[in-house]
Amino acid sequence: MKANPGGQIDLSEIIGRDQVVDQLWETLEQQSIRINAERRIGKTTVIKKLCETPKAGWVPIFQDLEQYHSAMDFAQAVYREIDGYLSTKQQSARRAKDFLTAIGGSEIKGVLKLPAFNDQTPWKILLTKSIEDLVEAREQHREKPLLLWDEVPLMLQSIAAREGQTVAMEVLDTLRALRQELGAHGLRMILTGSIGFHHVIDSLKQQGYANSPLNDLYAFELPVLEPPFPQELASKLISGENIQSADVVKAAATIAELSDGFPFYIHHIVKAVKLSGLEATSEGVSQIVTKQLVDSNDPWELTHYRDRIPTYYGNDAENIVLGLLDSVAANIEPVAVADVLRELKSQGLAIDREKLLKLLKAVEQDHYLAKDEQGRYRFRFPLLQRWWKLSRGL
Repeated sequence: MKANPGGQIDLSEIIGRDQVVDQLWETLEQQSIRINAERRIGKTTVIKKLCETPKAGWVPIFQDLEQYHSAMDFAQAVYREIDGYLSTKQQSARRAKDFLTAIGGSEIKGVLKLPAFNDQTPWKILLTKSIEDLVEAREQHREKPLLLWDEVPLMLQSIAAREGQTVAMEVLDTLRALRQELGAHGLRMILTGSIGFHHVIDSLKQQGYANSPLNDLYAFELPVLEPPFPQELASKLISGENIQSADVVKAAATIAELSDGFPFYIHHIVKAVKLSGLEATSEGVSQIVTKQLVDSNDPWELTHYRDRIPTYYGNDAENIVLGLLDSVAANIEPVAVADVLRELKSQGLAIDREKLLKLLKAVEQDHYLAKDEQGRYRFRFPLLQRWWKLSRGL
């Protein structure tokens, strides 16, 4: 097994995700899912494993939605994907094709030429009929269609920016209606994204959106790799890269600990050890990790955690979020809300307890912080806390 930071991982090389995959399939028997996960935790790898190794009776169809910027783009992409899939089964997206023909499409030698789409094209009808076609076709074979859609929040943000918040709301409501109407016929969805769904929903609610379009989805929290899998992955990568080590077990254990169980960082650390030409030792690994964390080229892309703050929380709240994260990062022990509030006020920041509680909940949802049983806050990932302190000079 070779180190491949950021690249596509072969299914045969996925380690430590069998239990997660089983839990997802078990949940899908009852309802659709939205996956909550920090970036670089292996979300896309997990859903692609679902797609490429389906359980009997399931028909998974995967699409990355980041590239679509309008509701019509989305509906058309879903139609093409479903029609292409049904064509391989000698079936047809009948309802959708009848609709497209009715609005100006033409069929020549069995090939449908799509009409010219515009802002007035009823995308909801195309989307609905396409999914109805898929459900009807697979129900005849007693199969359940599973739509695996990645980067849904990014698509929704693009739709809101280009077509307005109302259209983004309509997309969410349409998908919820489809799950409600066709769920009994086997339809399931898994929605994921590198931006938290709560940011999209909060933005829409500020514009008067009152619905709860995701409350029928099970919120599945994708964890980091849990012991012994981080160490197993590190050991296999050290061996696969032919890196010399007098104590592979100890070196792999250090990599597992310092990476917080993120497969992405494990691959990066082993790659850096390989490029260094040095033996894999616990001390050497620690030095390499420190060097990577302070590298101005940011090989682990950790600056993203800082850069996304104004986008996630708004320019007005940027300094407050930075202040509260600084306050928590600088402390070894978990920090109480009252102590964070006191620290922020000492910096001259205008903040009251209610606003602070709202921001703390948001940064917790975005995986910066975690709350203990006493309601105190700490960084969720020690690696992120370490980088935050180094980058902020704390």
